[in-house]
Amino acid sequence: MHVNTHEPAPIDHHSSRGYLFPFILVVCLFFLWGMAHNLNGVLIPHLKKACQLDNSQSALVDTSVFFAYFVMALPAGFLLRKWGYKASIIVGLLAFSLGAFLFIPAANLRMYELFLLALFIIGCGLAVLETAANPYAAVLGPANSATHRLNLAASFNGLAAMIAPIIGTMFILSGKSYSPEQMEAMGEAARLNYLAEEAASVKLPYLILGLVLLIIAIIFVFVKLPEIKDAEESETRQKTGLFAALRHRHLAYAVVAQFFYVGAQVCVTSFFIRMAQQGAGVDEKTAGYYLGVYGLLFMAGRFVGTFLLRYTTASRLLSLYAFIAILLAAVAIFGSGMVVLYALGGLGFFMSIMFPTIFSLGIVGLGRDTKQGSSWLIMSIVGGAIFPFLTGGIIDFAHDDTQVGYVVPLVCYAVILWYALKGSKPAAIVQSL
Repeated sequence: MHVNTHEPAPIDHHSSRGYLFPFILVVCLFFLWGMAHNLNGVLIPHLKKACQLDNSQSALVDTSVFFAYFVMALPAGFLLRKWGYKASIIVGLLAFSLGAFLFIPAANLRMYELFLLALFIIGCGLAVLETAANPYAAVLGPANSATHRLNLAASFNGLAAMIAPIIGTMFILSGKSYSPEQMEAMGEAARLNYLAEEAASVKLPYLILGLVLLIIAIIFVFVKLPEIKDAEESETRQKTGLFAALRHRHLAYAVVAQFFYVGAQVCVTSFFIRMAQQGAGVDEKTAGYYLGVYGLLFMAGRFVGTFLLRYTTASRLLSLYAFIAILLAAVAIFGSGMVVLYALGGLGFFMSIMFPTIFSLGIVGLGRDTKQGSSWLIMSIVGGAIFPFLTGGIIDFAHDDTQVGYVVPLVCYAVILWYALKGSKPAAIVQSL
């Protein structure tokens, strides 16, 4: 196979064992940011209750995290090019940890704005981590197995999708819900005490998370990591403009697809508990545990997808999963009873491979534009800031009908299907950009 000299330097297979421990550490990062993202599905209904919010306001949890990706993705790419993978990962872990610790004063004050600031800082840390870790996982091995390797690492992101909602349900959700009329009937002291207790339940999980992140950052400081460099990076330090990487049309389309994919995934998980309560008639705690089952199916889909990639192409598998996701979203919108929950669980399975597959298809053949391309793909995660807020607005407009709001992820899956069938094919570089 012809090797483009602009590609990251090929791995020396005789020393490939030296990449095993770094890859394991990178897998830990996938798990940790999976924990952060998948706790949001519990945080949104919880803070809606603790801070007395409507659906649109509660969706600002997602907006804070994912807007940070938009703000930080390109600076993170610059940091990655200047300092390399290791330093970027440490910076990301420290920011992630700081945001987690800020949950403690936010809960003490029951100040929603401080929660949002903490989540924004977490999002900044996650943007740096993902900008570094996604391409690092892709290049820690032979180029022809990059998609397989990225899906394998992302499978542990899927493991977090199962564990985080269960932990969140156990330690954050109280199971106590009161109607506006019941809240009004409470005495002022009892009402404030209830709201304070609800807000305080987030402190222990986020304190532990922050401490774990600090420990992992310290490990990264003392562990030697291979720095994969572009083959011509030391010889040709050509400066490229902000939009240079988008000369690659398949990358530009991947950015659009990733924007819609992240929007879809965040919409599904953010309103899952409310959807389960309304559509299937289960209580808050039960809905939270079903969100854990969704995460289990998400993880299973990652492993199954990684296995299936041995026998088919990434674009074909992505198109199949996107088509089935469209059908399941329709069932979730128009169904009733437990079939709604089954459809949501199915969405977890069939969304599972979308992010790493779109990512790996987008950076194919980018050469020294790979790091810049990674920044664009991470920046596209801002879809997670926009689509849930839009969904919350639709739900509020539809008189709190959560099922109607799921038309948003359905449209997103249609865009992903188009990308898999048409937009993912590498084309000649568009010189006008």
